[in-house]
Amino acid sequence: MKILFFCPRWGQEALPWNDFLAQVKNAGYDGVECALPEGEIAQEQLRNGLRQHRLRFIAQHWQTVVYDFDEHQQQYEQRLKQQAAAKPQFINSQTGKDYYSFEQNARLIATADRIAHASGIPVVHETHRGKFSFAAHVMQDYLHRLPSLRITLDISHWCAVAETLLHDQQAAVEKAILHTDHLHARIGHTQGPQVIDPRAPEYQEAMDFHLQCWDKVIDLKRNRGDDFFTITPEFGAPPYLPVFPFTQQPMVNQWEINLFMMDLLKKRYP
Repeated sequence: MKILFFCPRWGQEALPWNDFLAQVKNAGYDGVECALPEGEIAQEQLRNGLRQHRLRFIAQHWQTVVYDFDEHQQQYEQRLKQQAAAKPQFINSQTGKDYYSFEQNARLIATADRIAHASGIPVVHETHRGKFSFAAHVMQDYLHRLPSLRITLDISHWCAVAETLLHDQQAAVEKAILHTDHLHARIGHTQGPQVIDPRAPEYQEAMDFHLQCWDKVIDLKRNRGDDFFTITPEFGAPPYLPVFPFTQQPMVNQWEINLFMMDLLKKRYP
């Protein structure tokens, strides 16, 4: 099984599209993960750059944040249709709200399923704070009640929410692994969704926990005989990435940290 690595646009927005995509290709990534940009010119730049540099595209949805549910559902459907029209590998969606009811979030998931069926573009739902999938125990219930649900596993969020490395929620973690179709490779800890530097020895326990979860995902996919699997190293820009007080300068280099994660996982999953 081939592991495909995708670079986040997050943190690199100041670069023109072609410069960014050339940098992504030279770094050894297989593609990019980002929201479809606003405006036809930017979208054309993305399409041309992907074609020129022979890169794959995962579309990312995160923009629907309006409170009112009916308006939220309308915007969500519109944005997913726009993303699907760009013909990405699939859409990774931050779906719903943690304060919506199960029934409301299930309606949004059903909307995504309908668009995926009509377009032929799969939609997977990212485990993320503030969304329907914000905590391990909550996602466990959704997966029990909606067994066809497929997810992007970003387990760093669950560590932050639970203030643990989820050692007391192994059943929920194992259930999520069975439904995982994409990974976000960021290391969280008990006090936040992103350690300062995953290379630092003080974060070894958190690193080991995340790697053990990812190992199980990869083993599952390989045992099933899948042709490929996708991973996005997704250490984020400030304020995810801690900054020094007063100067607001980043404590580490985001680009370097994501390259470190990709190189680590390429060696781990040859």
